[in-house]
Formats: sequence, structure tokens, C-alpha cells
Amino acid sequence: MVDLKGQMQEIKPQIKQSFDEILDSCGFIGGPHITRFQDNLASYLGVKHVIGCANGTDALQISLMSLGLQPGDEVITADFTFAATVEAIALLRLTPVLVDVSSEDFNISIAAIEKSITPKTKAIIPVHLFGKSADMEPILAVAKKHNLYVIEDNAQAIGASYKFSDGSLKKTGTMGDIATTSFFPSKNLGAYGDGGAIFTNDDKLAYKIKGIVNHGMYKRYYHSEVGVNSRLDALQAAVLNAKLPHLDSYNAKRRNAAKKYQALLTGVAGIELPMTLNSCSEFSCDNCQCHVFHQFTLRIKNNKRDALATYLSSKNIPFGIYYPIPLHKQEAYASESYSDTDFPVTNALSNEVISLPMHTELKEDQIHYICNAIKDFLKS
Repeated sequence: MVDLKGQMQEIKPQIKQSFDEILDSCGFIGGPHITRFQDNLASYLGVKHVIGCANGTDALQISLMSLGLQPGDEVITADFTFAATVEAIALLRLTPVLVDVSSEDFNISIAAIEKSITPKTKAIIPVHLFGKSADMEPILAVAKKHNLYVIEDNAQAIGASYKFSDGSLKKTGTMGDIATTSFFPSKNLGAYGDGGAIFTNDDKLAYKIKGIVNHGMYKRYYHSEVGVNSRLDALQAAVLNAKLPHLDSYNAKRRNAAKKYQALLTGVAGIELPMTLNSCSEFSCDNCQCHVFHQFTLRIKNNKRDALATYLSSKNIPFGIYYPIPLHKQEAYASESYSDTDFPVTNALSNEVISLPMHTELKEDQIHYICNAIKDFLKS
């Protein structure tokens, strides 16, 4: 599904040099590589504060901790996403409120958010799924109307942008009160191990988050609040520093691969192709980063998804099914408050989606091979 080895070749000398510096100095925790990466990423995003942490799940948990929410407070998020989003809510004894997603882009439904707000609702976590921004303008309007925090889960869409109705563009991760990301190796900006970060333009929240990630300390051995041990290490920061200048080109390569998939699979019966992007026609806006294609996800109709998966395996073609079981049906997060009829889109997606290989090193002949295999199966 990803080719990290191929991607590494261009940046290997820089990474080796940085690793040698870190190994010679033994500065594995903190230090100039961390500071440099945080500053560089903040500049790239156009956000005031970037705080590194150990992984994307910690980033979500720490963000929620910084808001001072209390057990029982409700946090709305999407039913169709990876479990880490709801996991962080549950770990803090907050109440996750799962809602359905849009059939157009698989992101959280604005109507479902509004329907689920109660006096206990304190925050919304929109997930920018598969590389495309959630519809942030109405989400921010709903949050402002009801005095709710917005935490963007940007683990799958770093480098993507959102276009507001006035024509302005903002990077995902810069619009809410706080945003989080993961640097898991397969992400668009991935480390060579675990890593994560938190973004905010709020100085007070940034100060609090910086303490929480380091055991609640602002002064060594003086613990001002309950914190955690969650720090991005210098080796991972060195990898991310080497990759960050290439992020836009990495994302452009993903969009180019998506164009080729789209061209080869358009009009094939039994397939519903992914939505491209709002205000953009057929991938025409090469210079904007509205969609960065963390995944290229098809919907396979007529109950043929699982059979297609078996067929692709027989052809040695990797694939992913993200996600086969909705969160509201997961044992850990099931609740009597949920009715299956409230999640028609999520339920359908879980039975239909399949993601094709998507990375910076995809070759045209590989894409042709994959698409021809899909066409052959659907014709049979």
C-alpha cells in the first residue's frame, strides 16, 4: 500500500547526517532538531504553535485534556473513522457521540452534528478523512452558535487546504481551536516510527499543552497540573524535517496517481469513484492542495466488495478496507443510545469501501495493472 523504501532514497543522505549529529550529541529527547521541526511545520501551516508528542492518539487525548472538560461532557465525532478518535474521548471518561457521515466525501455530516447537540455537548472533532478536509465553514458556524470547541483530527490530511465561501484558503489543522496529527510512517508526512503533533493559534492553550506533554511540568520537578509523558523524539523529528520540504510534491504525486486511477476507472459499472474536491473540477487545480489523497477509496456496489478483495489478493495487489465495522458497532463503543437507522451512510460504506495502493512512488504500469484487474473482475 505504501513504498517507504523508494521514498527514502532522495532524502537518505540528509537523514543519515542528522542521525549522526543526534547520535554524537546523545540529544535524543528535545534539542535543536525538535525545535527546528516544530518551527518549520508551524511556518508551513501558517499556525502559531506546533507541539510535538509521541503519537496521534496522544495528540487527541492531550488536546482534550487541555480544554478542562469533565467526565460526562459530550464530544461529537464521526462514526466512520479509525478508532483512535473516539478512543481518546473515552479514555478521559468523556461521552463520545458518534454521528453519520456524508455520502459525498465520507466526512462528518453537518446535519448529523446539529441533530446531536445537547446541553452536555462541549466539543466537535471533525476528521479530515482520506486526505480531504471536512466541510469546516458550517462546522465552525455551528460551534460558534453553541459555544463549542473544535478539534481537527488532521492525521490523514496534512498539507490539504479548505476553501471558504469568500475564496480564502486555509490549511487543514489551522481552523479549529486545536488540531492534531499523526506521523505514523504511512501518513502523507510520516516518520520512521511513531510520532504526533498538536497545532493551535491560542497562546494559552499552547502553554497548557506544552506542560501536559511533559508530565504537567513548566519548571523541572514542579508539576502544575496532571500531565502525561508524550514527547516527539529527536530522531523522528530529523526524519520529518527532511521530508517536510517535499510534502507538497509528495501530495502532488498522490493527486497525479489519483488522476490516473480516475481516468482508468471512470464509467466502469459497479464502481463509485471518490469525490474529488469542493469547488474543483476533475482535479483541474494542480496548484492547490484541496485533496491530498491519503487513500484512494472506491465504493464497490452489488455486494461485490469482499469478492473483489479476494480477487485482488490472488493477483498480489495490496488493498485496504477502511473501515469494515462502524464505531457504533464496535464492542468498546457500542451504546444503547445509538440506533442503527441513524447511520445509513456509514453502514453502507463499511460494506462497500476498498482502498487502492496510494503513495508517492506509484508507477503508471502499476496503476494500469491494478485497474485492469478490477475491470476484469467486474466484467466476470
